[in-house]
Amino acid sequence: MNTKYIFVTGGVVSSLGKGIISASIGKLLQARGFKVTIQKFDPYINIDPGTLNPYEHGECYVTEDGFETDLDLGHYERFTGIHTTRNNSITTGRIYKTVIDRERQGDYLGKTIQVVPHITDEIKRRMLRLSEKGKVNSEKFATASDEQLDFVITEVGGTIGDIESAPFMEAIRQLRWQLGRDAVCVHLTYVPYLKAADELKTKPTQHSVKELQGMGIQPDILVLRTERHLDDAMRMKVASFCNVDLECVVQSEDMPSIYEVPVSMQKQGLDAAIMRKIGIPVGETPAMKPWHDFLDKQRNAKREVHIGLVGKYDLQDAYKSIRESLNLAGIYNDVKAQLHFINSEDISRDNVAEKLDGMAGIIICPGFGQRGIEGKIIAAEFTRTNDIPTFGICLGMQMMVIEFARNVLGYDDANSREMDEQTPHNVIDIMEEQKSITQMGGTMRLGAYECELQKGSRAADAYFNSQLSITNSQLSISERHRHRYEFNNAYKEEYEAKGMKCVGINPAADLVEIVEIPEKRWYIGTQFHPEYSSTVLHPHPLFMSFVKECAL
Repeated sequence: MNTKYIFVTGGVVSSLGKGIISASIGKLLQARGFKVTIQKFDPYINIDPGTLNPYEHGECYVTEDGFETDLDLGHYERFTGIHTTRNNSITTGRIYKTVIDRERQGDYLGKTIQVVPHITDEIKRRMLRLSEKGKVNSEKFATASDEQLDFVITEVGGTIGDIESAPFMEAIRQLRWQLGRDAVCVHLTYVPYLKAADELKTKPTQHSVKELQGMGIQPDILVLRTERHLDDAMRMKVASFCNVDLECVVQSEDMPSIYEVPVSMQKQGLDAAIMRKIGIPVGETPAMKPWHDFLDKQRNAKREVHIGLVGKYDLQDAYKSIRESLNLAGIYNDVKAQLHFINSEDISRDNVAEKLDGMAGIIICPGFGQRGIEGKIIAAEFTRTNDIPTFGICLGMQMMVIEFARNVLGYDDANSREMDEQTPHNVIDIMEEQKSITQMGGTMRLGAYECELQKGSRAADAYFNSQLSITNSQLSISERHRHRYEFNNAYKEEYEAKGMKCVGINPAADLVEIVEIPEKRWYIGTQFHPEYSSTVLHPHPLFMSFVKECAL
């Protein structure tokens, strides 16, 4: 079977949930036995979101091969369990940089470089690239899939009509003609409810589809985002005005959880409609038992566990993967994880007890820069001295290390080189390979690295379920990183002598990956980002262990 391509576009407004719909389509096709991948094309001119403020674009997700990407790739991985790479995330900036670099090298033989065909050809090449088995593209480290893919789902960011999206729409228009029945366009739009008129309005959807048609693209399937149920008459109206089959008009209502969306889409026949459009026999509807079992656990979880997220970005998407990892771990521990953002800039010694009151556990969140770090350090001291389960991630782990140096080792001026280059006790120091780097984008320690765990540590027990028979040689894991600074090994002996153990080490760089205080209920910091590896059907073991302790 030839690889099939599904293009997912959006209209009317942003934030309708194209990423969730794309991930849901991927999950439904996987359930039918197909090999699937999903890619995101973002129209912004940044090379990647690595230098973007979270207030601009939410969290920056990191792939195993060390590429900083859009947070939607986190949805793709959590829903489907696939491992995305730098090939799954493309921006306008990368497209233009590739074309300009080729022009500078003389690859275009003196021709005038234009949006059409040169930019659109590069977009098309990348849209098709993931299905080109065994071929290596021009970017360093970026290779095509090792296995034949049945479906490649391509989500295009932004909204129809955005000037930045025009080259991507033109590329899709050309590919639709080139691929024939091997390509399908799914368009997500909005059907608003006007309270004053007590009516749902389809006109925005009609205009969105006309805009798409004006670009030469006829959508095959419409997904209507709505807060209220649409009856068949409303769907028929949309189908009639937009030249779409009635069975290909599905609605995406507000759901109690994003993980209900694939089931809702399956009940409405979204995956079946895609297969009919492409010409594949539909067959029986998959049972998706593991997914339904997960949803049953989610619905049956009644007891609440309150967990505080101490960070500086008061924005839900800023810590998206951490939030989802905690929610998933809660469900598998038969509890509802109620998450509370606590702004670290507002924490002081005078109010820390009040700010953290009622929390069964605390996450010291990752981040960069000086703002809010003193509040994180104060929070880490409070949870350590009051034996409250605490999980520090990346910068959060570093703040736990600094707090311990100040209040246990006796170094009042201990700090990180990132915050104070002149600190006499740099318990957190810049990594050696980072010292000569001047460019900010894509230059951190990124991607998956090996970590060897200390047998008998709480971290090892979390990963390996206290298997006493396991040997030291088997205590190896791989986790994803995004940092420039590290634990200063010159202080390692002092830390261990005073009770903070270094229980996870990268064997190649001798980098401290995990610290913990064994005498505490649960006090662990990781230099890596475990939240990137947590999925719906396989929640991360550290989050599972942390939430379990919080629920006691």
